[in-house]
Amino acid sequence: MKNGIYLSIVCAVSLYAAEAELGTIDVEAKVDTEVVKDVHGEDIRSADVADALMKQSPSVTLVRRSGIANDIIVRGQKKDNINVTIDGAKIYGACPNRMDPPISHVLANNIDYITIDDGPYDVENFGALSANVDVETLKPTKEFHGDVNLNFGSWDYKKASAMVSGGTDRIRFLLSASAERGGQYEDGEGNDFAQQIDNYIADNLNGDPVHDKKLKAQAFLPQYRDMDAFTKKTVLAKVFWDITDNQQLQLSYTGNRSDDVLYPTTPMDALYDDSNIYNAKYTLKDLGRYSKVLDIQLYKSDVDHPMSNIYRKASKMMPMKNWLTTDTQGARIKNEFDLDNHELTVGLDYSLRNWDGAYYGKNDMYKGVSIPDVDTENIAFFAKDKIHFDKFEVDLGLRYDDTSVEPGLGNLPSNDYNALNGNILLTYLVDENTKLYGGVGHSSRVPDGRELYFQKAGKVLGTPTLDLVTNTEFDIGAETQFEDATLKAKFFYSDLGDFIFYNANKMINRFENMDATLYGFEVSGTYVMTETIYLDGAVSYQRGEKDYPLSGQSGTNMPEIPPMKLIAGINFEETDNYLLRAEVVAASAWDEYDTDNGEQYLSGYGVVNLKGSKTFADHFEVTVGIDNLFDKTYAVSNTYEDLTLISGGGEVMLMNEPGRYVYTNLRYKF
Repeated sequence: MKNGIYLSIVCAVSLYAAEAELGTIDVEAKVDTEVVKDVHGEDIRSADVADALMKQSPSVTLVRRSGIANDIIVRGQKKDNINVTIDGAKIYGACPNRMDPPISHVLANNIDYITIDDGPYDVENFGALSANVDVETLKPTKEFHGDVNLNFGSWDYKKASAMVSGGTDRIRFLLSASAERGGQYEDGEGNDFAQQIDNYIADNLNGDPVHDKKLKAQAFLPQYRDMDAFTKKTVLAKVFWDITDNQQLQLSYTGNRSDDVLYPTTPMDALYDDSNIYNAKYTLKDLGRYSKVLDIQLYKSDVDHPMSNIYRKASKMMPMKNWLTTDTQGARIKNEFDLDNHELTVGLDYSLRNWDGAYYGKNDMYKGVSIPDVDTENIAFFAKDKIHFDKFEVDLGLRYDDTSVEPGLGNLPSNDYNALNGNILLTYLVDENTKLYGGVGHSSRVPDGRELYFQKAGKVLGTPTLDLVTNTEFDIGAETQFEDATLKAKFFYSDLGDFIFYNANKMINRFENMDATLYGFEVSGTYVMTETIYLDGAVSYQRGEKDYPLSGQSGTNMPEIPPMKLIAGINFEETDNYLLRAEVVAASAWDEYDTDNGEQYLSGYGVVNLKGSKTFADHFEVTVGIDNLFDKTYAVSNTYEDLTLISGGGEVMLMNEPGRYVYTNLRYKF
């Protein structure tokens, strides 16, 4: 009986919670949905959400670019192939080199939970080709409460954050703010950012004066070698107003201000990265038989991102800045109602994104266009139906998209795309502890402004004639709960049509459509050993291959398909006051890679992380942790030339992960 109680606790904190109580609401996840919960309380070591997800989810791999603002790969998919929303609002990065991916515009300390919908089974959002990552930030509550955190870590990392929430029966508010800074982290060999660049330069000099001079110019200038890796400030403000018993208005604002973010493997660094998200949602309930819940959402987001080589020696020869902005406006109307054994949802979705960028030289002299003021406008109709009968549940989805992509330069063609997407997912409830499911879905996404129109030195590196990308995917899976354990397994197979690849052999129009296949599996589970000790673990694997080599190339391996990954942990928990965790995060060697387009062999790795927390007098909590206990030197991110990385004529520069990182968090809760 006691093991059953502890198993319930494990299920509540497991990576694959079927139903988890998160703050003030419940999340009922589908069998193909992963819920990463209590991000605010658990992931306090840094601001980087990508880093937190990589350690918690087997399906997520980190794309390391800096100390913060890193990107993610989900099931071998990245960039616009996965959709990211923050409280239902879309935000895009402005940088064509992915210095500011969407997931970087919200901080871990502001997040309640994250849901990851694997596969093409989301019809509510535009462009959810292979996964939808929905970040839900903290919700205001009626009870007055809050917390104050002070976080310290290796390499002079410091962070202070505070949150307060409260209100009445009718109106509630929440305010959260943070400020942090961090030095250049050191890898397992003790090399910081500047030294990693120096080592790469030394290994790739070849005696050619022109080559060597150009390569040496990528190093930091002496006065900037020891500068911090980043500084960051954020604010989150929310107001929930229950106008009547069946009407609610939600207003929120999220602001991020990052300064002087260093990207050592890239020829440029970010001078700053500022973003804003404005969100409004109006909900009406119980309007009649055909409207149980009616949601109307309006949002606006914008990003301002200038990157420059001002901190590098290259700026003395040829100073360069690429200044980019993007803003998105969106609206969604969604109506839910029940009809017999059907749970129906119908809605309209609209978004308009503008993306603009230009190069500047010495004294900010205009040098030309990078992203030519591109507008991407989408309007869509979607419908969902959940049907219950006997031991079966059937989820159906349908979405029709009408999208136009219009560049601001008259010499470039505009593009129009239409797509009908849909899915069906069948779940069989074997008994109260076991579920089986299988599904098939078809989804699509349009090429973005960079893939179509990106320019550099007067050349159009984008390909204005790209076709729509499609994913037809089959999924099967099962989950079961025993007296002392849980187990979950799933397999997927994707037929990717006109997938967009980067072709490094081309001088212009470097993006190319090519069909491909992608498949993989994930297995996860928990086991309760004693009343205070439980285990959890997960493993994932993906493999992808192009149907044919790209033009002028010979290889067919898909890029950015991470190797097999393992997460395993042992936990000791004594009531709510005492928790110890030891975990291993490991991956096999990255030996299937896209050689033609800059990827390289990466050795396998295994790192041990330790964390412990203790609560005193119900209000004070102390957390201490060590990541990479044995100070391993390793890399998790490959070097696909879709990103502009430092290259010395041989292999592209890799960025090593942090070495041993020791951190402490002090929290006061009230």
